[in-house]
Amino acid sequence: MRVPPGVTSQDFSTALEQFAKAIGREWVFTSDDDVDLYRDSYSPFWHEPEEPIPSAALAPDGVEQVQAVVKIADTYKIPLWAISTGRNLAYGGSAPRLSGTVVLDLKRMGRVLEVNEPNAYALVEPGVSYFDLYRHIQDQKLKVWIDPPDPGWGSPLGNSLERGGGRTPMHDHFAQVCGLEVVLADGTVMRTGMGALPGSKTWQQYKYGFGPYVDGLFSQSNFGVVTKMGVWLMPAPEAYRETSVFVPKHDDLIPFVETLSYLTDLEVCRGTMLLESPVLAYRAAHGGSVLDMPGGPTVAETERMAEQNGLAYWSMVLRFWGPPKIIDAQWGYAKEKFSAIPGAQFKEGVYYKFPVDPNSLPPDTLKVALGIPNLSVFGLLGPTDGHMDFSPIIPMNGETVFEVLKVFGQAYADLKVPPSYQFFALPWYFFPRAFVLLFGFPITHDVEKNKKTREVFKHMIEVAAAHGWGEYRTHTAFMDTVSGVYSYNNHALHRLHETIKDAVDPNGILSPGKSGIWPKRMRKTTA
Repeated sequence: MRVPPGVTSQDFSTALEQFAKAIGREWVFTSDDDVDLYRDSYSPFWHEPEEPIPSAALAPDGVEQVQAVVKIADTYKIPLWAISTGRNLAYGGSAPRLSGTVVLDLKRMGRVLEVNEPNAYALVEPGVSYFDLYRHIQDQKLKVWIDPPDPGWGSPLGNSLERGGGRTPMHDHFAQVCGLEVVLADGTVMRTGMGALPGSKTWQQYKYGFGPYVDGLFSQSNFGVVTKMGVWLMPAPEAYRETSVFVPKHDDLIPFVETLSYLTDLEVCRGTMLLESPVLAYRAAHGGSVLDMPGGPTVAETERMAEQNGLAYWSMVLRFWGPPKIIDAQWGYAKEKFSAIPGAQFKEGVYYKFPVDPNSLPPDTLKVALGIPNLSVFGLLGPTDGHMDFSPIIPMNGETVFEVLKVFGQAYADLKVPPSYQFFALPWYFFPRAFVLLFGFPITHDVEKNKKTREVFKHMIEVAAAHGWGEYRTHTAFMDTVSGVYSYNNHALHRLHETIKDAVDPNGILSPGKSGIWPKRMRKTTA
């Protein structure tokens, strides 16, 4: 049996006995078969000693049991790695940052505590999945929608705290959080916002409460264990429509993105949108790259390729939700604005008036855009053993997209990354007023290939940072690297994170290394 770092075998055995008394022996997992379930399914360290493997896992069934676990861990300085459902694939899964850490698995805390239809919110525990919340709403025949991410098996609480997103107008998930219950490192239970008022009637309706707004401190952090979360839902819309916009020339991207930015800032266009390039996709499918690789086709050559094959240079699917009169007017206005680009073309897509039977939808329907969780995204990932996501935030303008294609094309060329290895998507409108890039770096069970992948990944972080583009979220293996590039004023933000960590978790037991934040007793060994 593994032992947590810095903990004696005797202390660990004593703590395990105390954990068993607190939560039940059957919910303390120490066997290799059980612990292996908490390894990262997409680990970039397969078959290498660096792979972080837990020493044990604990599955409490309520906030009181979480309190008991945290107090025991604090007594013996046993590091805990809190997960909700452990489905954080491509970002580390359920595995801890530090090998030997005990996983605090909150999956048994799976209660939907409230769904309020008139005010469109829910109160959930960590183990509630998007499927669970969706089924609860359907069973109760409530007229509200959830906003699931592409893989619907994860947790609203976990995905929101990682600042993930979905597809509907509620796609910025942390922006929909309203009220947290948190167990601190000494076992204290705290509620944020209006929840700090005993008997509050507006915990899930007004975010800020009184005084400093602290909810963000528990997002992507290791300052507490969140045991309840309020989340705003979307009133069920009357209708939904999809449309597409196409423009023919390379330089059309500049007015295209300017128009998109204007329409999204006005909230005429909402939801998550992907910038696409039919001609760059064609080029990549015929042995080239989406990126502008040194020595690759010129802009003029690519435009001729587009013309010869009847392809647009840039395109985007726009989606609209709401009353039919409103979404028809929104689409009409968007079409008017995009029509200012010479040669712009438009295509009408599906149009639904609700309610719609989910079982009657065509197989290629983007169900997440209709608030329906599913797992179809896994059919799009290709024949690999997994992947890691690289996701820098970039300015929302066409000039930056051109720069990105050249900069990352050069970076791949410098590392001799062949086009067949490149899993690159053009920018997404995922968060307000910015674009996010989503690269997929393939993971295999080949040690040398994974070493190369890690080299490329780290290089991309550094190249992006040199151009002012930082990741919003990253795999656990690169948390120190990403944290390190946020270095303004001698890493002032990171030093503040460490100061808060030392104050709220002096023994450093909660998720050490999360987002590059290490407890004081571990900093020298991880520097």
